[in-house]
Amino acid sequence: MKTVYQVEDEYGSVMVQDDGECYILAFASHDEQSRCLKAAPHILQYDYTQAMLLVLLFCHPKRVLLLGLGGGTLVNALYHAVSGIHITAVELRASVIQVAQRYFQVPNAKRIELLNENADAFLLENELRKVDVIFADLYDATGTADVQLREDFIRRCADLLKEQGWLVLNCWQEQKDDPYLRASLHEHFADVRSVLTGSKNWVILAGKVANYQASNVLKEAAANWSAKLEFSLHKHLARLRYLE
Repeated sequence: MKTVYQVEDEYGSVMVQDDGECYILAFASHDEQSRCLKAAPHILQYDYTQAMLLVLLFCHPKRVLLLGLGGGTLVNALYHAVSGIHITAVELRASVIQVAQRYFQVPNAKRIELLNENADAFLLENELRKVDVIFADLYDATGTADVQLREDFIRRCADLLKEQGWLVLNCWQEQKDDPYLRASLHEHFADVRSVLTGSKNWVILAGKVANYQASNVLKEAAANWSAKLEFSLHKHLARLRYLE
C-alpha cells in the first residue's frame, strides 16, 4: 500500500492510497472512507454502499441528492446503472471533491453536480428542487456526523423529498439504540426499514409512502438491478427488516 496523494485542509488530512487494484480515500491513519476499483469504478466495494442501493427496489429515481461525497463511489454506481439520472452531491471539503474527480473517476457530466457546501446549511436553502432519493452519508475521521441523527435534519430531508421519495441513511450499529433517531424516522416516514451489514454499518431506508411489494417481486427487482450494478443485492435484501 502506498500513499499517492495527501493534503491538509481546515478539517484535517485527506489521503489517497493505492493497493494496486484500488484507490482508497482516508481521513486519518488506519482509516478507510472510500474504496474504488480502478478498472471498474462503478462497482461498489463496500457492503454498506451496496446495501444503500436497495432503495432502487422501491423507486426508480430520476433525481437524487447525496449528502457527503466521499470518493464518489455512489455517484459512479448510480450514473452507470440508472439511465437518465440527475445527481447532486454536496460535500463540505473541496479537497475531497478534487480527489473524487482525479482518482475515483467521478464523471464530468451535465447530469452530475458537485457542490462544495455544508450539507446542514444546504438543506436550509430556499427553493431547492425536490428529489426522489436522498442519500446521507456524513462522516468524519471519528464516525457518523451528529447532524445526521438530529430530528430537524430528518425533517428537512423529508420535506425535500417528492411525495413517494426515500431517505437512505448510513449509520453505525450503535445508533440502532438511539430512541430519538427512531422516533424522528417514524414521525416523518411511513415505511422505515434497515439493514445491519457485515461491516456493522446500519443502513436505514425510509419511504414517505408505505411500499407493499411482495417478497417475490422484490427478489425479482433485486435480480434485475444486480445485473445492472454488477454486484448482488440479494444478500442485503435478505437482511432487510422493518424498523419498529
